[in-house]
Amino acid sequence: MQLKQIIRSAAAVAVLVTSSGQAMAWDQAKAVNDGIKAATAGKDPIPGPRSCFWARGPASADPYINIAYPDAATFYWAAVFTVPEGAKLSIDGQYPHSRYMSLISYDEAGRPIESVADYLIKPKAGSTNPFLTGADRNSRARGYSLKVVDSTPDLTQKTGMNLVGETRDTLHAPKYGKGPGQQTILYRIYAGDRGLDETGGVGLPVPVLTLADGKVLKGADACPALRTRQPLQLDPAAMAVPMEKYQELLKAAAKRGPAAPATNPPAWYQQLDREALYAIYTGEPLQADARRSEGGFYPNLDNQYIRTILNRKLGKVFVVRGKAPTTPRTLAGEAKMGEGDLRYWSFCSNQGFANTRVNDCVQDENIPVGPDGFYTIVVSRAADRPRNAIAQCGIAWLPMADDGDGAGDDDVTVLQLRHMLGTGNFKHAVQNVGKPGDEAKDMGEYYPRGRYLSTSAFETAVPCQIEKR
Repeated sequence: MQLKQIIRSAAAVAVLVTSSGQAMAWDQAKAVNDGIKAATAGKDPIPGPRSCFWARGPASADPYINIAYPDAATFYWAAVFTVPEGAKLSIDGQYPHSRYMSLISYDEAGRPIESVADYLIKPKAGSTNPFLTGADRNSRARGYSLKVVDSTPDLTQKTGMNLVGETRDTLHAPKYGKGPGQQTILYRIYAGDRGLDETGGVGLPVPVLTLADGKVLKGADACPALRTRQPLQLDPAAMAVPMEKYQELLKAAAKRGPAAPATNPPAWYQQLDREALYAIYTGEPLQADARRSEGGFYPNLDNQYIRTILNRKLGKVFVVRGKAPTTPRTLAGEAKMGEGDLRYWSFCSNQGFANTRVNDCVQDENIPVGPDGFYTIVVSRAADRPRNAIAQCGIAWLPMADDGDGAGDDDVTVLQLRHMLGTGNFKHAVQNVGKPGDEAKDMGEYYPRGRYLSTSAFETAVPCQIEKR
């Protein structure tokens, strides 16, 4: 692709910027000191709401718990528990004011078992599910209840696609590990309406446990019986690639070139199983039956991902351009749920697989699109950021961390594209990509194409002409 086609000006805006357009810095030392002060004052040292059931989280970008590649526009909570023999568990909640919500079960390796996304969950009698197309997003009656059972779901269930017309009232969360077994579910909220708290204005869902003798325990009363403070029984690789394994992968990549596995132009890889992730570095052939969305770190089954590895040895500024899928608009609290090609999409700049920290993300509704339907995003260190890579000039910017992958290579960044709940009519979603290597062919104009540049080259190629008033 011609350079001018890649860096042609489009409209996009970066998230987490100050009024001056500078990235908000994360000061780890200050965060620790703030945590000490908060704990001394009898408050939680980590920001965000929690409960005895949703005790782990919220995960998101800094200053929240930043692990397992969270999208910066989302909040995740984890519940780890064991339903007693003969008891029944349900989760009662209110649909949040947000773009998306789900409850997803996982095994001990952090692999997803089943997702029950918002639109699938049956509302309580008299309530409205605001995530259905055309529904009242601001309905006051927005309650639901979802059963959680210790069994395996139908393995033929489709994932990542919008299953229009289907409903579910059960989440399968089979036990794993030693003793009485452990169960894990994650609660996610994407893109809450502006001005609301992390829960989308409705608080966290509540566990309702009915014991074998018929006694009902709700909320905090249910936590002791569910053993919500039990130690984790997790594979060490569930939340990040172990450091020794990551160093092994880096050595394998180094044999293929000084910047490997990064290439110019970049190669994009589907997220399949964990072996496919390792193959990005080793170059090993992929298994024909590799399953999608299993190789990440507590991945979301309603998303499909492609990712590429960036390396500053190839250039200090990376520019990516592609056609933007359509999605519903919700951030301003729109009255009705809209529709589009996807429910949600975003680009995230991340550290390496041994770190799994997100640097920042830009999400669909915060990426204005040019008249040609295309976006342009710049990725660089703050020190290398082009002066015209700002919202006022119609360009989104994502940061590279100064310490790169956070595990020894200061030049490396992982860039990831999420597509959520593609519809059957949208053939260019990541969900519809065939075999590995078909990404560009199957995604067409929606495939992200990029090149490395210098700061000055970008400033020259994309003039910023702001009209005076």
